[in-house]
Amino acid sequence: MRDMILTVSQLNEYIKMSMDSDELLASVYLRGEISNFTNHYKTGHFYFSLKDENAAVRAVMFRSYAAGVAFCPENGMRVILHGRVSVFPRDGVYQIYVDDMQPDGVGAMSLALEQLRRKLEAEGLFDPTKKRPLPPYPETVGIITSETGAAVRDILQILSRRFPAARPVLFPALVQGSGAPESLIAGLSYFAREMPVDVIIIGRGGGSREDLAAFNDEALVRAIAVSPVPVISAVGHESDVSLSDFAADLRAPTPSAAAELAVPDAAELKNRLNKERSHLFSLLQERIARARERLSALSSSGVLRSPRVYLDERRMTLAILEKNLFAAAEKQTREARSDFAAICAKLDTLNPLRVLARGYAAVFDARRGSVQSVENLSAGDRLTVRFADGTADVDVVATYRSEIDVKGAK
Repeated sequence: MRDMILTVSQLNEYIKMSMDSDELLASVYLRGEISNFTNHYKTGHFYFSLKDENAAVRAVMFRSYAAGVAFCPENGMRVILHGRVSVFPRDGVYQIYVDDMQPDGVGAMSLALEQLRRKLEAEGLFDPTKKRPLPPYPETVGIITSETGAAVRDILQILSRRFPAARPVLFPALVQGSGAPESLIAGLSYFAREMPVDVIIIGRGGGSREDLAAFNDEALVRAIAVSPVPVISAVGHESDVSLSDFAADLRAPTPSAAAELAVPDAAELKNRLNKERSHLFSLLQERIARARERLSALSSSGVLRSPRVYLDERRMTLAILEKNLFAAAEKQTREARSDFAAICAKLDTLNPLRVLARGYAAVFDARRGSVQSVENLSAGDRLTVRFADGTADVDVVATYRSEIDVKGAK
């Protein structure tokens, strides 16, 4: 019998029908490590390979199933898959068509929570340097929780006992279920815009991990991080930790502890004020005592007992100053007179009249002023001769030049 000749498409279709009719391959669980993972954002499909130490198989998870995965698959992550094994006829390769994926060794919810925590932490939402201090004496405290739970009763009771001056304002919100994150976010918006408060407490009492899931919602965590009002997160019991705790300005282990952290203790404040008052009173008494001692010392001084003594001392000081002043003035006057006499004597030696008194005369020409040399004279010039006791007008008859010059040189 001659062998049947098949086309490639016929062969692939035959293998596909054979595999699709195999009950074992119709529902398969596989354990392995994800590699070559691709999240096709346009279609929402997951494409990857699942491998172990010795082999690998291609896998695809279509959008309708991928949307139900609570975590984000990553390369190197160990998972357990469920699906059917079949052939893609066009490429002639077999692959597993996945309809469910769970982490191997850790729950999907825990893994998704850890992935979201790392993401928000990388964005800086949990940065400790961004945490704001709580107001020391809040006038209003916003409370976001269920109005029927035990948490709100505990919070209101503790606020009333510790600090009655603070006015609590309750925003009743859903704290679990599908609509809880939106309800809690609405409470934050209410206290930020419509009813301003000094501090906000958001939380609920204890419950299962699923009950507390609303406080791990990404939108709620972001709303807490950007709240303009300081936020205290109080979710569950002390061992329960939510992402809201990381985003809040302060985490309280329980709702009751949150109320204690939100307001001061009035009794403690009263005791502190009493201590401060006693301290101030002691300081005032000490100051008064020092003032009295000073007053006593002043009242016993000689000045206050006999003002005349004070005046006599001042008169004596004034007399000494007056004596010193006159002495300094007399000394300055003597020195000035001496300097004046020396200047007058010097000027007297330079006085030309004293030269005339010794028998000399000064000759002046009405046109040229004083006559210094015979060369400046001519016969017929009319001159004025100045003597020590008067003047005489003379006429020049003739001039004669001396053989000795004015410097005494021959």
